[in-house]
Amino acid sequence: MTEVVSKLTPGQRIFVAGSVNEPTALLEELKASTLPDNLHFIQFPLGGYNQTDFTALSPSSEHTTFFMTRHLRGADPERLHFLPMQMRAVYDYLSERVDVVLVQVARDADGRLRLGPNVDFLGAALANAAVVIAELNTSFTAPAGCPFINERRIDLLIESERELFELPIPEIDPIATRIGKQVASLIKDGDCLQTGIGVIPAAILEQLAHKNDLGMHGGLIDDGGMALIRRGVLTSANKPLDRGVHVTGMALGSHALIEWLAATPEVMFRGANYTHELAVIRQLPGFVSVNSAVEVDLHGQVNAEVTGGRQISGTGGSVDFMRAARVSPGGRSIIAMSATARNGEVSRIVSRVELVTALRTDVDIVVTEHGIAHLQDLPSADRARALIEIAAPQFRSRLETERLS
Repeated sequence: MTEVVSKLTPGQRIFVAGSVNEPTALLEELKASTLPDNLHFIQFPLGGYNQTDFTALSPSSEHTTFFMTRHLRGADPERLHFLPMQMRAVYDYLSERVDVVLVQVARDADGRLRLGPNVDFLGAALANAAVVIAELNTSFTAPAGCPFINERRIDLLIESERELFELPIPEIDPIATRIGKQVASLIKDGDCLQTGIGVIPAAILEQLAHKNDLGMHGGLIDDGGMALIRRGVLTSANKPLDRGVHVTGMALGSHALIEWLAATPEVMFRGANYTHELAVIRQLPGFVSVNSAVEVDLHGQVNAEVTGGRQISGTGGSVDFMRAARVSPGGRSIIAMSATARNGEVSRIVSRVELVTALRTDVDIVVTEHGIAHLQDLPSADRARALIEIAAPQFRSRLETERLS
């Protein structure tokens, strides 16, 4: 029996930290071991980072996920449980349903023990778990803005020296550049931003280089955010809350980003009960939420998680941010996406979405490479016409016919 398995008993619910903070060395021990019966693993995975199907660890293990990835497509459907839940609600869900926490930790530049660079739900899980098993990764220095963890809170500490997964910097194509320019035209000096991950968010950040005193409050920081902070564009100087501090839940990017964060305490890592909390964000004037989508329909409804009848991601935190933007003084909720998929064969502006992730009332503005649709305050018929105008030209006549049918 390995050290990790010795801390487990049948029927426990085990929260596994996700994205770059997944304790991979601990999971390798579990994969090589015979596990107690009926363990129930819980994780919010991120595609590209987290590749464990926990139903494969034993014939009785179960797996609850809030996000689908390609690595889970082959999981036992009877023991894999997809739970559609916004990130703010996930935090509360985990505050009552965790027996064991598996987490990665690291020492900061002064040798103090901190959580690794994803703290979205760890506050909730750690507050209630009876057992904490931590992987102390000595290959990196903990971000200076990550929360401390008391070593006495940890029941088992196993040391590793493995390189963190490095997320490649996206290659920005001409379509993404056009979208980035469109979105940048909507950003005012002093606004506070939340963006996602991928080529379009990277293109948006690249186009903000000449803005002034932007703020950051969101779920992640990447290399694009780091670049804007270093250029003096992102200062958070105008935020009445957390002035001068950039608030994030996780870091996703290069090794250079992690090294920079180790010496940058003004980037503060907070849980989803803060980063995604409406009562917090409503105190930030000019909060601009920028998210993507699989498709948007002529009502303004957003599908961000299903295609061809298959769950490909999850509800995530986008709706939390959209609704918070609506109550921020001067805030705006933006959906930015390319107008087509499959090399131009499929329109992403559609007459009716396959599944509704965000309501039509959650979205103020939709942006594609073909233009900007300002939906807020528009009557239904005018919203549809505005969305057709930013669809790819080859699909507009069909969409108009569907609108009138």
